[in-house]
Amino acid sequence: MNLRCALLITGFAAAALADSGKVAKDLAGAAPGSAVPIIVQYRESPEQAQRTEVFGAGGWVRRELPGIHAMAVTVQAAQLQRLAADPSIVYVSPDRAVKRSMDYTVPAAGADLALRYGWAGRGVTVAVIDSGIAEHPDFRDGRGGSRVVYRESFVTGAGRDRYGHGTHVAGIIAGSGAASAGSLHGIAPQAQLVDLVALDENGVGTDSSVIAALGRAVELKNALGIRVVNLSLGRPVLESYREDPLCQAVEQAWKAGLVVTVAAGNEGRYGFAGGGGYWTITSPGNDPYALTVGAMKSMGTPGRGDDLVASYSSKGPSLFDSVVKPDLVAPGNLVKAALAGLDCALARENPAGIVGKGSDRYLTLSGTSMAAAVVSGAAVLLIEKDPGMTPDQVKARLMKTASKTFPSSSIVIDQATGQVFRSQYDVFTIGAGYLDILGALSDGSRFAGAALSPVAQPDAASGQVTVVADSASGWTQAGGLSAAWGSAVWVPSSASAAWGSSAAWGNSAAWGSSAAWGSSAAWGSSAAWGSSAAWGSSAGEMGES
Repeated sequence: MNLRCALLITGFAAAALADSGKVAKDLAGAAPGSAVPIIVQYRESPEQAQRTEVFGAGGWVRRELPGIHAMAVTVQAAQLQRLAADPSIVYVSPDRAVKRSMDYTVPAAGADLALRYGWAGRGVTVAVIDSGIAEHPDFRDGRGGSRVVYRESFVTGAGRDRYGHGTHVAGIIAGSGAASAGSLHGIAPQAQLVDLVALDENGVGTDSSVIAALGRAVELKNALGIRVVNLSLGRPVLESYREDPLCQAVEQAWKAGLVVTVAAGNEGRYGFAGGGGYWTITSPGNDPYALTVGAMKSMGTPGRGDDLVASYSSKGPSLFDSVVKPDLVAPGNLVKAALAGLDCALARENPAGIVGKGSDRYLTLSGTSMAAAVVSGAAVLLIEKDPGMTPDQVKARLMKTASKTFPSSSIVIDQATGQVFRSQYDVFTIGAGYLDILGALSDGSRFAGAALSPVAQPDAASGQVTVVADSASGWTQAGGLSAAWGSAVWVPSSASAAWGSSAAWGNSAAWGSSAAWGSSAAWGSSAAWGSSAAWGSSAGEMGES
């Protein structure tokens, strides 16, 4: 696969020793005479004094980001340390680039049965933060109007999705299937959509464009009935989620009452050398509040029994914080959904994936972007059935009811290169299991507390790895973790299962009700803390056969 961008990052051991200062490490290499776009987070909302300080450093304010007490500014690199010396500043980071990370899909997720029972997303609105939503018959209501009730762009030069990613994602969530006689409908085909454009015609945006769009979703929540935000995008993790401005914006949206569904990333074939794709979850999917989704393959059949995890789906735990991710997996491979137009970038790049005739067609794409959209649609159905559900209750319900029956491992052979990729069905690969929409709708339990994704903690002395819930989490209540992950949350029984150079999960380590990790579930000789990892910026938006 062609990698459009490769980024060398330090290993987890180096991450544990990360500078406790207020300036992100990836700003260190900025040329002193260059102008650097950054995001400055403050302890409280910045006022005129802080703006004046930016001007005094030869910079200017590009965008206010009130949701996280921040500003997107541009300053001279030589002034970064001077600016960071302000005690009101919490953290300074680059305004980093963010990129975009239904025939068999709908029945595999259980959405077809949900539709038969009458759940279609009525009265619920989803904010799609992406490259835009083009006009398409699948987004019209029964009166010929549009179910896209609001549009706003946070990038320059944006049209009606000239890239094509956002339209496809929206179609998975809420497409009616009108242009396919109903056969290619989305998960919640009567939901309303809010189009917040944060990626340009090349599928690229910035932290600040996404943060601004998240802020707008919060502002419009009550007026437009927004309950779910879909983020089928991401970038490499470069610091703790506690400092990452993108993660902080996700947390604020979550706390405001919005379910924020995020793609896990498509780096599962890469990551650390010999690492089997572990530690490759992208930001903001590394945030414990986010509902982070990996991808499954429907194997070309409507049934779920033969489905396998996609080898490109990013695996946890997260860099810097060891957060257990993804939270669950959902269908994401070779998904057919609304095409933005024959002239959009993805249609030009993938003409063989175009389905249908005339101007109103569909496009076939694969990736955790697609899987996240499926879960956003599932969240919509839960909220339609029970409007009083909180984001934490939605997340906990989806994880608790996710199917936990998997093989111990599977392999895929890249047809172009002949390379073999092996997937182990452990908690870092499939999370709490495979999305089961009907199971979630049938479950009447109510989770109490915060459904923060837990942290994996190694014990070098015993060779055991345990999952520990955050003190602010409610997972320990009402069955909590064991309810979400199954009867055995994390039981690596082998004393030799070290969290180091020869890490393997013990031969009787049961996960969930019946899925065994198996004695051969090894990470490889340098998997745990490898010294560097080459990440592709767009790896994985492809199909697996």
